[in-house]
Amino acid sequence: MVALIKTLQVILALSLLIIIHEFGHYIWARIFGIRVEKFYLFFDVGGKAIAKWHWGETEFGIGWIPFGGYCKIAGMVDESLDMEQLKKEPQKWEFRSKPAWQRLLVMAGGVLNNFIFAILVYCLIAGIWGEAFISNENARIAPNELAQEMGFKLGDHIISFDDYEPANFGMLQADLARRNVRSAKILRDADTLDLYIDQAYIGDVLNSPGMFDLAVPFVVDSMRCDSGNADCGLLSGDRVLSFDGSSVSYIQDARPVLAGLAGRTVEALALRGTDTLAFPVKVDSLGQIGVYLQIPQIERRYYNALEAIPAGVRLTGETIGGYVRDLGLLARPSTGAYKSVGSFIAIGQVFPSTWDWYRFLSILALLSIMLGVMNLLPIPALDGGHILFTLFEMITGRKPGDRFLMIMQMIGMVLLIGLMILAFGNDIARLFH
Repeated sequence: MVALIKTLQVILALSLLIIIHEFGHYIWARIFGIRVEKFYLFFDVGGKAIAKWHWGETEFGIGWIPFGGYCKIAGMVDESLDMEQLKKEPQKWEFRSKPAWQRLLVMAGGVLNNFIFAILVYCLIAGIWGEAFISNENARIAPNELAQEMGFKLGDHIISFDDYEPANFGMLQADLARRNVRSAKILRDADTLDLYIDQAYIGDVLNSPGMFDLAVPFVVDSMRCDSGNADCGLLSGDRVLSFDGSSVSYIQDARPVLAGLAGRTVEALALRGTDTLAFPVKVDSLGQIGVYLQIPQIERRYYNALEAIPAGVRLTGETIGGYVRDLGLLARPSTGAYKSVGSFIAIGQVFPSTWDWYRFLSILALLSIMLGVMNLLPIPALDGGHILFTLFEMITGRKPGDRFLMIMQMIGMVLLIGLMILAFGNDIARLFH
């Protein structure tokens, strides 16, 4: 059932995004009077389709190979590699007969649609659920083994990465990887330190989940009534300092101490106001004392209908910026970021195992941005390649020939096939490991 729910979410999300993207090309082509011969979700190799119908001059359909989709525009060099059409005299309703600025808008239409759709989804999310995140302003870290190896310690507060001051605690690891960080300024106890970041670690940072956990101070919220310590004397707001003489500051360093005291009654020292008090507490066989701790406040922002619009635009801009930085990591082989490239198998693992509108819409907006940014890459066969050649024409006044564009299209398709092989290879490797 879990696999079915995830599969349905992937199919729904990708189908919707493909249609939105291709409709961007379609609508601009129709605005400028360009004939659109085909509009397909998935590919109809060999002319075979699950379903097809005609509306005006366009054949709409659903292909039988579920890899993307396409919008075949008359007189345009595209993945169909239709040279026969290009040998004929240009017609006024063909793509190649239109001025460069119109062709540019037709090519950019898909990406524009992806970004506009992401803005709309983020506006919807902001208006319904708002934003919730842990502020980094006073947060302390609990580093994993990799972070400790890099020099971070339990209880450190990260002030800045180079000149950037992170606001969202949950994005610390992503910021460290994306921003080519050379130095981290940290607050350790009462001292401010500059920690050198060795770039050789960045590849490990990308593949080490949970690098910075939230260090939770051992401050009592309440005692469990069935723990045996309900009447031990600890009250809400007490900050535990030690167990049986072993100092603790956070739940992370208290766990090994309590594990070593399992099954015993020990003395806990706690700070209440300005007073240090002692309390007898029973540690059970699991190394627990039955305490609920005060969790650092989650920062929440709520928006009305009008406020949700700029919030949606901001969230889209931040997500685009983050994904562009992720692509920058791919351009640096030393980071090993290419190992994280995945296909629809990896996408499927991102979706939740039960239906959750908030998570589904959040992932949908992210995928829309990823599709838009990827299509802007200046690779022949992608929108970015067509846009690059059109901009060259607008600047120089020289239009690339159809034969040159066809060769570039074939080169681009080979590159994309190579990227697909890499993505599937990574997914298969992750399944085995």
